[in-house]
Amino acid sequence: MPDFTSSVSNIQIQRGVGTSTNGGSAFGGSVNLNTNGLKSKKYVTLNNSVGSYNSLKNNIEFGTGLINGKWSFDGRLSSITSDGYIDRASSDLKSSYFSGGYYGETQSLKAIVFTGHERTYQAWNGVPQSFLDSLPTFNPYNYEDEVDDYRQTHYQLHYNKQFNTNTFLNFATHYTKGAGYYEQYKGDKYNSLLNYGSEENLADYALNDAIINGDTITTTNLIRRKWLDNDFYGITFSANHSTKKMNFILGGAANTYVGDHFGNVIWSELYSEMDHEYYRNKATKNDQNIYLKTDYSITEKLNLFADLQTRSIQYNFEGLNDDGTTAEQSVNLNFFNPKLGAFYSLNNNNAFYASYSVSNKEPNRNDYVESSPSSRPKHETVYDTEVGWKFNTKSMSLGINLYHMDYNNQLINTGEINDVGYSVHSNIKESYRKGIEVVYGVKITKNLNWNANLTLSDNKIVEHTEYIDNWDTGGKLEVHYENTDISFSPNIIAKSEINYKIKNLNTSWVFKHIGKQYIDNSESTDRMLDAYSVSGLLFSYSLKFKNIKDAKISLQVNNLLNNSYSNRAWVYRFISEGWNPVGSDPYTNADTDGYNMIGYFPQATRNYMLGITLGL
Repeated sequence: MPDFTSSVSNIQIQRGVGTSTNGGSAFGGSVNLNTNGLKSKKYVTLNNSVGSYNSLKNNIEFGTGLINGKWSFDGRLSSITSDGYIDRASSDLKSSYFSGGYYGETQSLKAIVFTGHERTYQAWNGVPQSFLDSLPTFNPYNYEDEVDDYRQTHYQLHYNKQFNTNTFLNFATHYTKGAGYYEQYKGDKYNSLLNYGSEENLADYALNDAIINGDTITTTNLIRRKWLDNDFYGITFSANHSTKKMNFILGGAANTYVGDHFGNVIWSELYSEMDHEYYRNKATKNDQNIYLKTDYSITEKLNLFADLQTRSIQYNFEGLNDDGTTAEQSVNLNFFNPKLGAFYSLNNNNAFYASYSVSNKEPNRNDYVESSPSSRPKHETVYDTEVGWKFNTKSMSLGINLYHMDYNNQLINTGEINDVGYSVHSNIKESYRKGIEVVYGVKITKNLNWNANLTLSDNKIVEHTEYIDNWDTGGKLEVHYENTDISFSPNIIAKSEINYKIKNLNTSWVFKHIGKQYIDNSESTDRMLDAYSVSGLLFSYSLKFKNIKDAKISLQVNNLLNNSYSNRAWVYRFISEGWNPVGSDPYTNADTDGYNMIGYFPQATRNYMLGITLGL
């Protein structure tokens, strides 16, 4: 959904177990987006930006305002292109948004259509550790069309009805169509800076061996496309009724997702131009939930709330039997996800709250498709307990939140191979995330504000076993761990933002700090991302012109101090006594336990974006 935020009025990010109104599977965290609301006056807004790495962003937003007090139509067209920081990691993004609505005294009907198309060059192999200082923009892919190409279109219809001052009904139906592929060159002659790369086995692509001059050829260089063709449709509803002391919401949803995965070989050195399909797998997921959400004011100061949700899932897919043969299979799951809490307002300045929530989440598609009924993973469950305090004055606000999230059967990648030969996620019995969150804001002067937040956390797997490939024997080395950090879970996250406004000039300085985080669940410093800090500046200046409602020039400076850092990485571990790949493969390094293949994702150094906005 390129540039979708240009059509969004509000974004809410919630950690922990989300409210049922955000969706049926708000597990661990959720994001709620609200599209732009009704604008009473007609408008045309042009937004144009140019920046580092040949980045260009252009969009036009327009709307009719309210016509005859009842009708309104809005739209947006967007284009974003960039060469990217990483070599050849270009992006070409197009999107549009259109809505039209009828607004009566007691009811409204709004139709929304938005679509996006992206074509981005692949850079997901990352950068070897030995290249981070000398070649931080290195990209091993050099085939011209090594791209990800995907289009998605959303159709939505929203109906709202007010029966009286206390009773409302909201109903929506939706359909999303997506289709796209990623294209890859597979074989040798991969990249001049990399010494590995080999031809692909014809049998892996359901291709027959070739006979050339009496020789049997079993491998070739080739180009493949892996496709995803998906459909997502359903309905959502909620009925709201309030009394003097209570508020009720009865809501739910019923959705269906159909995903068709298939792959084509479009070229090979042996067969030249071709369109050979070598796999296809289709799965259907039906997901229904219904919830009752209520809050009750016991006194003027004390409020209790409950959110009780039941959720049912039916998964149908082509999966594997215990003997490795394929067959149509199905999985049915039923969850109960309760959320309970209390809010106490001590006085005009102080308020306290507490909540307890339970949420369940099903394994993903690959976990089902690449396992048998005997090795199929279980669903995950999280138990989230939170207590907090809020303090507010006219010029200052402070919030402190304590949380403890206990996970049962959390799914992680341990490297274990299941009974049908796939390395999939495995359930671990116990893990947890706990910590403290502090949010602070103060109005220092009339023109100067400071906002900050800090999270200190402890994120642990109580006990698990990792399985490391042995390249000499074909077996696995089992390594047992206790009380290790969960991967990609920094123990400290901090942000500080200072905003200053004087007349037509707005300035903001933003500082962010992310603590160290581990690439896997072993808590080894050999597989760790260092802590990093990054800051940025934003300037915007409002201009006044005749016949122009709004004009603004902005300058954004990212990574102001030009820090070098990586915020993500991947790792693959193996052991071998008979082969040392360090000299031939820059992605591989040795440690005391064996070898690590690691790809890092360094972020852009200091960069700029200059923009101009004109409202007509």
